[in-house]
Amino acid sequence: MSEFEALHLPSAAFEKGGVEVLRAAIIDEGLHVSLKRAFDDPSTWGVLLADIARHVSRVYAKETGASEAEVVVDIRRLFDAELDQPTDVGSTDAMN
Repeated sequence: MSEFEALHLPSAAFEKGGVEVLRAAIIDEGLHVSLKRAFDDPSTWGVLLADIARHVSRVYAKETGASEAEVVVDIRRLFDAELDQPTDVGSTDAMN
């Protein structure tokens, strides 16, 4: 059995608590997701996904020297394409 490489919790979680709403893992080259509905209004997930895109762009900028703005453009382009024509619908485990 292979070992799973999990991320560390954000440091603020130890200080302030919180609720994990999304966990994503690549397993056998496929995306696997566990999540909580978390918000009464599903459009709030749009804000969450946009915030995640900005975090991703900062990591790429820091680690590769790429422009944050260019990374966001690339993410948005493939995000829209994937929503329009999914390459893999994957699976989701709803967590209580």
